[in-house]
Amino acid sequence: MSLDLSAIGHQTKPFVFEYDFQKTVLYALGVGATRDELDFLYEGRGPKVLPSFAVVPSYAPATELFEKTGCDLLKLLHLGQTIRLHRPLPPAARLETVGIVKAFYDMKKLAQVVLETRTTERGEPLFDTEWLLLIRDGGGFGGPRPPKTETLRPEPGQGPTFATSLPTTPEQALLYRLSGDYNPLHADPEFAASAGFPEGPILHGLCSFGVMTRALVRHLGGDVSRVRAIGAQFRKPVWPGDTIRTDGYELGNGRFSLEAFAADRPDPVITSAWAETTP
Repeated sequence: MSLDLSAIGHQTKPFVFEYDFQKTVLYALGVGATRDELDFLYEGRGPKVLPSFAVVPSYAPATELFEKTGCDLLKLLHLGQTIRLHRPLPPAARLETVGIVKAFYDMKKLAQVVLETRTTERGEPLFDTEWLLLIRDGGGFGGPRPPKTETLRPEPGQGPTFATSLPTTPEQALLYRLSGDYNPLHADPEFAASAGFPEGPILHGLCSFGVMTRALVRHLGGDVSRVRAIGAQFRKPVWPGDTIRTDGYELGNGRFSLEAFAADRPDPVITSAWAETTP
């Protein structure tokens, strides 16, 4: 199925998403939170909401946008994710989210699709997201190349400010998908094999993204109110049961460069990652 280039600029209707502590706790468990992170798992303490939970209300509009583009699910690779928060996520809320197909970029054999969502609570901006998707065999349509973006990087020779290893379980993807990402790539061994992963279902990139967010929040002493934005690019697959190590480099003015590794493999699974926090 080829890309529908006329989809650029398509905007969804507002999607309503209501949540309470059960959904935020399910999400926290889905990204591996443990009992020593009780603030995120017990309603008697709020609960606090991980900043990366912002992807959950965005699943439905992002799915509609993806279908609008005419992409083939078997050829989809999630390249990158960005979240920008206007204020901390409340423990319960009724949200409205609108999505838009922002751009198509031609990368010869690959196509890059950019989707954006904007979420409000009671008419006030709460957070925005950007989804970068790669479509195998989708390029060659004569479109523009992706624009160059500036990446936050540590100084040469700078060591990490923190290095936090957090385990996942063999069932992690099956638990994470209950927050709304039902792509069979993360559950069905036959589908995973047909998509190029004969080893079995892989962990959601956004689950790894949530684990990385947990590592950052730990470094911030659990203060989720300090997180203003976080972004990442997904480079290598992660399998359920892998331990994910996040290296964070403080760059000043509340900015961090982040990188994640899985199961002691030498190549990073998340690169070009960054966060903006209040100092």
